Amino acid sequence: MIKKFISYYRPHMKLFILDMFCALMIAVLDLIFPIASRKVINEIIPEGNIRLLYIITAVLVVLYIMRAIFNYIVDYWGHVVGTRMEHDMRRDLFAHLQTLDISYFDNMKTGKLMSRIVNDLREISELAHHGPEDLFLSIIMLAGSFVILMTVEWRLTLIVFAFVPIMLIFAIYKRKKMMKAFREVRKKIANINAQLENSISGIRVAKSFTNEEYEMDKFSVGNREFKESREFAFKSMAEFFTGIHFLSNILNVVVISVGGLFVYKGIIQLGDLFAYVLYVNFFMMPIRRLTQFTQQFQNGMTGFERFIEILNIKPRIVDKEDSVELEDVDGRIDIKNVTFSYNEKKSVLSNINLTVEAGKTLALVGPSGGGKTTLCHLIPRFYEVDTGEIKIDDINIKDIKIKSLRSNIGLVQQDVFLFTGTIKENILYGRPDATDEEVIEAAKNASIHDFIMTLPNGYDTYIGERGVKLSGGQKQRISIARVFLKNPPILILDEATSALDNETEIIIQEALERLSEGRTTLVIAHRLSTIKNADEIVVLTDKGIQEKGKHEELLESNGLYAKLYKAQFKGFIPDEVA
Repeated sequence: MIKKFISYYRPHMKLFILDMFCALMIAVLDLIFPIASRKVINEIIPEGNIRLLYIITAVLVVLYIMRAIFNYIVDYWGHVVGTRMEHDMRRDLFAHLQTLDISYFDNMKTGKLMSRIVNDLREISELAHHGPEDLFLSIIMLAGSFVILMTVEWRLTLIVFAFVPIMLIFAIYKRKKMMKAFREVRKKIANINAQLENSISGIRVAKSFTNEEYEMDKFSVGNREFKESREFAFKSMAEFFTGIHFLSNILNVVVISVGGLFVYKGIIQLGDLFAYVLYVNFFMMPIRRLTQFTQQFQNGMTGFERFIEILNIKPRIVDKEDSVELEDVDGRIDIKNVTFSYNEKKSVLSNINLTVEAGKTLALVGPSGGGKTTLCHLIPRFYEVDTGEIKIDDINIKDIKIKSLRSNIGLVQQDVFLFTGTIKENILYGRPDATDEEVIEAAKNASIHDFIMTLPNGYDTYIGERGVKLSGGQKQRISIARVFLKNPPILILDEATSALDNETEIIIQEALERLSEGRTTLVIAHRLSTIKNADEIVVLTDKGIQEKGKHEELLESNGLYAKLYKAQFKGFIPDEVA
């Protein structure tokens, strides 16, 4: 994991080296000041050499101006390195999420993913900048202080540095507790983000059911757990820093008392003691940096662990080495002996066999839970079949490049998702490089152009989050325009009109008929009146395919389809169908 973390420095190595060089110069300059102070107190002042005092003062001023420049570079460009690394990690994480299977997102809360992409990586950015810098400066300051102090008085130096292992042992002892605490905080942040995302997304439902108090209760549980985990983390941190500060204060007492005794006995001079006090303070700086580094390391590496955890998830649905592009598509679909289950316990589909001829329309009907949507999601490989195979133009879909496969399939669903942005941007999602004329033509085919032109900003109208400013029918027609622009040879319509009023349904049904023309089309429908003209209708239940045929044939056979059809017009569903 550390090796992976270090790899993110490579693209920014020049800036990182500049940052480390400036940090080195800061450490060197900090070590010079006590040496100069010792010389002034021990030699220059007793000798009355004012000219040399002025020279040393001037040199120190110049050195501290240089230090200010180096400090600016470290504070600014050092943070830039961390920010750019955070950018690269967030880019890689988002890109990796795009490769994961739909099943991963079925089981993962959106808020938790957002927490990992935003909050966790922010902590990593701080570690990326301050971690190496604090570690490097601490080593230089400790080593430099040790060498210089040994030349002043080796016995006092050994006493001072005897505290180093004590502090390190204490820090290591508390490190595990801190790491556990901050890891728990990360989990609670993810949970509370997930709760927030869920509650805010469903705010209209909550208000319609007057369940604001219920939502508050749910949020309070996560909020309380987050508070308690933070309190425990701060308790661990307080124990850590209190112990370190206590040991550093004891060290100051030791230096003053033992050093004072050495001055009294004539072992060292007063300037030596003054230099010693300064060096001990400089000596404490790297100790504090190391403790600060320990805290940043806990926060940053906890976030990086969660970052790596996602990167290590491998998608199950990937391109084979010898996969091919799907070209000159006729659109024939063969489904042979397909079995599929979500949880490997109960099969949703068992030994399904279907053929859709190129350019024909196949309708899937039947009670909910029969696997109609699941079957349609297997064709673009949103999920992988357990057994059997699906072919397009006699090519197994597993042998086709995933991007090529999905680019030849258009999907219109009942639950329309529109991205936050403008109408034009949402239609362009079908083909981002399309011209304005092509966008308008797609909108006309979807019977939405006239409505768009009544809006003050036309195609540049902002539609709100998930198209909240539009009606259900308007959102559906924009989604249809999106597919018109994509222009795929295979079309899947998943209950595209079931949630609409009759007038809107007629408009959208006409748009869908235009969209389906000349394409291989699979239609999932609960309103059976909309699929009477399908080339073939398949009745699918949890027991498999029950019936096949045209609308009139299935009515004459007086089977399940006929009962479903008659039930819709009578306004009830018979017990044997339900």
